[in-house]
Amino acid sequence: MIDYSSEFQQLAKAYELSGGDPANLTASDAAILLVSGNRVLLEHGIPGVIIKSQPIENGVKTKITVKKGVKLKSPIHLCFGVLPADGIQNIRAEFIIEDQASANFLAHCSFPNAAQVQHIMHGKVKIGKNAHAEYDETHYHGPDGGVDVLPVMKVFVEKGGSFVSTFKLIQGAAGKVDLEYKAYVEENGSVEMNTKLFGKKNDRIKVRESIYLDGQNAHGLAKSRIVVSEKAQAKVLGEVTGNGPHSRGHVDCMEIIRGQQAKAEAIPKLLVVDETAKLTHEAAIGSVDKKQVETLMSRGLTADEAANVIVMGLLK
Repeated sequence: MIDYSSEFQQLAKAYELSGGDPANLTASDAAILLVSGNRVLLEHGIPGVIIKSQPIENGVKTKITVKKGVKLKSPIHLCFGVLPADGIQNIRAEFIIEDQASANFLAHCSFPNAAQVQHIMHGKVKIGKNAHAEYDETHYHGPDGGVDVLPVMKVFVEKGGSFVSTFKLIQGAAGKVDLEYKAYVEENGSVEMNTKLFGKKNDRIKVRESIYLDGQNAHGLAKSRIVVSEKAQAKVLGEVTGNGPHSRGHVDCMEIIRGQQAKAEAIPKLLVVDETAKLTHEAAIGSVDKKQVETLMSRGLTADEAANVIVMGLLK
């Protein structure tokens, strides 16, 4: 089952740097997919979880199915990475959580040596009736960025289902990030999208999260926490459409600017189609709170150290 090649070991090390436990990659009772470039180094399904992958041009196509009624106690571990300085990784992924099933996905994406790397992700998520899934994706980049991260995901939540996503990139320079997530939620379903990004140097960040509340009593939350420093720039669009009766949606965006050359933009967009839908938003852009900095400085931290503590707390 295990490929102990040098490439596997290098990617496992990158997985560890991104916050993953390497023991996850050798656990016989866990569902695992590990992809380096366009090579599947490890694919391991378990009862109730079917993983089927195949190479495509510059990447991998994969389909992961959690069967009806299966409720996983352990996460499904995913690891995607490009080890050389240059390369393209094109991931075409489909995740199917069948009716009454539940699963958590822990995805780690690592590009430790990148100078000119593209990571392109097209994902489709199907959440069955009364099913639940969480997708937690953490990135690890080198200090100079060198990565174009281009994730596109469409999520379809059926009646009574729920889905929570978290995209986190705070280690290393982000490079270019252009994230676009869309979710369509049916009756009594819910979606929560969380994005946490730390832009540095000349990073360029664009986030668009769109939630369509199509069913009665559907709920949605688009929440982003973005920090930009040095010459980094960020633009965030969070939008919710209330199509269903008594649907409820909220956009919550907070951006912090550190440095006079950093730029941040936030655009909340709400559209009410059914008169009984209720949508709200809050957006804030500014510097690190001065009072919080002073409080931490009174405990012995420098101004920079205090600001870093506040920023990392926001992105935790």
